[in-house]
Amino acid sequence: MAGAEDPPGIVVGRVQVEKASSILAEQLRERILAGDLRDGDPLPTERDLAQQSGLSRASVREALRILDIEGLITTRLGRNGGSAVRRPTHDVVVRSVNLFIRGQKTLFRSLLETREALEPACARLAALRRTARDLAALDTLQRRLEDSYAEIPAFLDVNLEWHLAVARAGHNELLTAFMVAISDALHAGTDLENFNSDEVRATVIRAHQRVLQAIRDGDGDAAARRMARHVGAYAAQVRRRAAPDEADAAAARGAG
Repeated sequence: MAGAEDPPGIVVGRVQVEKASSILAEQLRERILAGDLRDGDPLPTERDLAQQSGLSRASVREALRILDIEGLITTRLGRNGGSAVRRPTHDVVVRSVNLFIRGQKTLFRSLLETREALEPACARLAALRRTARDLAALDTLQRRLEDSYAEIPAFLDVNLEWHLAVARAGHNELLTAFMVAISDALHAGTDLENFNSDEVRATVIRAHQRVLQAIRDGDGDAAARRMARHVGAYAAQVRRRAAPDEADAAAARGAG
């Protein structure tokens, strides 16, 4: 029509279509996480999954590979092989966090700050929720720590175990998973030459004794306060005595 204006141009972006394998992986993932598929339940064979979903065997195989990488299934190869459900464990968090630490080149300073934020909360919960078995485990680790005083590598290993035992005694799965996830990098970052002196190790032992007493007494406030003082003082020692590049490199090795 004369005089009519042309309609305004419409720009449509490219439409991204999700891969069929990703859609199948998402369906299976949701069923696993919702509990419809339980730990150890076998999944249908590749052939059966292909028939049920209408996808190719290659797409089914890719979907299973995705879930295997995520730690949600285990796959056994061979004539009697197949895939079975595996409920998420701490390993999933550990692997993801370690990849993040290495990929982002996370500074050791950030790891120390994370520890200072998490560990007082872990100690508080441990004081409020610990069982007789938890206390027995902590007492055993405390004795091992004191016995290993003269051997620095053994001392550092037991020290790490003690802190993870405090987290477990709080019976908060997510906090425990995060502590496990950063523990190797923290361990490596404090295993530095000329850092773990006799004085430092003696101070650690005394601090653990005070935290453990508060946990035994069921005093959450005291446990959190003492743990905050302990990890804060330890972090300050690391910052004063360790060259940043050295600590960062050690932490990256631990995350790997």
